[in-house]
Amino acid sequence: MASKGKQLRALIDAPQILIAPGVYDGFTARLISTLGFKTASVSGAGVSESRLGYPDRGIMGYSVNVETCRSLAAACPDLLLQGDADTGYGNEMNVHFTVQGFEDAGMAAVMIEDQAWPKRCGHMAGKSVIDADEMVRKIRAAVAARRDPDFVIKARTDAAGPLGLEEAIRRLNLYAEAGADLLFADALLTPAAIERVARNVPKPLTVNMGLGIRSRPTTPLLTPRQLQDMGVAQVSYPRMLSTAALMGMTKAMNVFMTEVLEKNNVVDRPDLLISFDELNRIMGVEELDSLEQAYSK
Repeated sequence: MASKGKQLRALIDAPQILIAPGVYDGFTARLISTLGFKTASVSGAGVSESRLGYPDRGIMGYSVNVETCRSLAAACPDLLLQGDADTGYGNEMNVHFTVQGFEDAGMAAVMIEDQAWPKRCGHMAGKSVIDADEMVRKIRAAVAARRDPDFVIKARTDAAGPLGLEEAIRRLNLYAEAGADLLFADALLTPAAIERVARNVPKPLTVNMGLGIRSRPTTPLLTPRQLQDMGVAQVSYPRMLSTAALMGMTKAMNVFMTEVLEKNNVVDRPDLLISFDELNRIMGVEELDSLEQAYSK
């Protein structure tokens, strides 16, 4: 069987754009796998928010990140997961071990970005980037470190905001030359900018669609077909599940807690909830039932 990296490469290189929802815990990974998606991006922001209760500002370290990825890969072995290694957690030597750690954790790809540490979410104000030459060295180290030559190295630049679109394109070309397999320019603010990047880089481009960001200019929400026509190879929706989960949870909690606290009443609202059986199905109860039956004979 082809390695996870090789399977992911085939999907990236296919004519149809690849959709990679964002996941951040066991439930979201199981849900995406159940819905039939082939790949998903492990959202560093989502992991930081759900595991630590802090925003994506460099609070989360390597250990929490890679162990979360390991648990998701174990729960969903057929889902081609793409890890988010932030800046690589140090210099080229650190990148070497970071890449091997994410590969050993069962990822099909890992992303490294050119922000200065402590990094922050791509749509937050105050970003800065390291010198392009330093990032080139990190990409070379990442490529040399991987054990499977098909393990996908994703290079991200955050230069478009602080340094301009042309610098972002220049950097992505340098990163591609250094061996990156998949390129990502974060926080592109117009469809024209997305298309310009896609048409001026030599490797497949992935973009993020940032749902739920309204306080400042953000990447426009475009359909996969629109992005495909622009030359984009993959689109990630890193906050689709977290935004939907937060909104749905808030609505349901308001209903239930209002009834309990203000009306001294308990209600059942199946219109706001999935069934208990459906929840367990998503979480893999059938696999556990099969194992239990096998071992009870």
